[in-house]
Amino acid sequence: MAKGLFGRFAFTLEPAQLSAARAGTSFIAIALLLVAWRRSAFRLPLRALPFMVVFGVAGQALLHLTYYMAIAHAGVATAILLQYLAPVLVMIVSVLFLGERFTLVLPAAVSLAVVGCALMVGAVGSRGLTVSNTGIAWGLVSAAFFSCYILMGKVAAGRYSSWTLLVYGLGAASLFWLVYFRGFSALAAAYSAPVGAVAVLFISLVGTLLPFGLFLKALEYIEATEAGITATLEPVVAGVGAFLLLGEALTVVQLVGAALVIAAIVLVQTTTLRDGMLPPGD
Repeated sequence: MAKGLFGRFAFTLEPAQLSAARAGTSFIAIALLLVAWRRSAFRLPLRALPFMVVFGVAGQALLHLTYYMAIAHAGVATAILLQYLAPVLVMIVSVLFLGERFTLVLPAAVSLAVVGCALMVGAVGSRGLTVSNTGIAWGLVSAAFFSCYILMGKVAAGRYSSWTLLVYGLGAASLFWLVYFRGFSALAAAYSAPVGAVAVLFISLVGTLLPFGLFLKALEYIEATEAGITATLEPVVAGVGAFLLLGEALTVVQLVGAALVIAAIVLVQTTTLRDGMLPPGD
């Protein structure tokens, strides 16, 4: 059970329930927004529907499920670190199949980002990581699905708007969970208590629509590997947020990790700008 996510408030959801509630709430919110503001985002050729189904099921539904399962079996730090091995897979696939140019900067930046992420989440030091074969397996599968999301998002970035990718991806994920649960039981469980409703709304709006939407938009301008490296900034932002808002201390090791992640992002972006590889904005 995903107790770690709501344990302080005596509210629990199974990983599948939380994944379903997150997808359903996010889809309803983005669909309502687009109906009122940008209906053109719903335009999609029929031949693209299979792609969107895979994109939504693998890149949203199963990504979130495996991530929450990794948290349940191995803890947040281990789950984060394993998921952010995704840039390694993205780099390999992008270079071999998507035409991304290989330079020594890419593996150097990926290595800096992964090591920095490991330090930031406490892989080194007094806390360490929770070692669980089941948790590690879920975390590695989560990394694979995150890689799928990045790579498919990059392939589709030049063809469809980020709004279209987001609404159809979340729609496919929501449909998957409706079939899995044979109805709306997951949403009902999530909204059965006020604290659950607030938590799911926050995760859906702030933790899903905003970052995933911006990430898809970024893929219109930068390569998949760069996007994967930049995504490792998430635990750094979370750590700084915990320091500023919750008064949690940042250790020297964590500060070094944050510096390595930032260095990786600066390195890959500086190299891209220097080589003139950044596509023009619209």
